[in-house]
Amino acid sequence: MSWTDEKVDRLRELWGQGMSASEIADLLGEVTRNAVIGKAHRLGLSGRPSPIKKKPTRGATILALTERMCKWPVGDPKHPDFHFCGKTAHPGLPYCGEHAALAYQPSTKKRDDERKFIVA
Repeated sequence: MSWTDEKVDRLRELWGQGMSASEIADLLGEVTRNAVIGKAHRLGLSGRPSPIKKKPTRGATILALTERMCKWPVGDPKHPDFHFCGKTAHPGLPYCGEHAALAYQPSTKKRDDERKFIVA
C-alpha cells in the first residue's frame, strides 16, 4: 500500500477529528492501524489523548472526599460522571462558600409575615 496524496489528506482530516488509528485504518482501507500511527508520526501530527482512556472527572468521588472538602453533589448519581464539588469547605460546614449560600438561605417565614402586614 502506498500513501497517495488523497489518503494523506484524509488521514490528516480524520486524525484531526479525534478518530482512533483503527477507525482511520478501516475507513482508508488497505492500511493497518500501525501504518496509520507511523504515518501520523512521520507527518508530525499532534499527539492527542487516547480515545479509549476515560477523561478524569472534575471534583471528587465519594472515596476521595475529606472533611475539608465540599460535599455538594454534582450531576445524577446514576451516571458515571457523578461527583462532588471537592473545593475547600467553609470551616464548620460541609460545603464551600458558593454551595453554602445555596444550601443555607434565610427563612421565608419572616418575609411572609411582613407581607401580611403590608397587604392588610
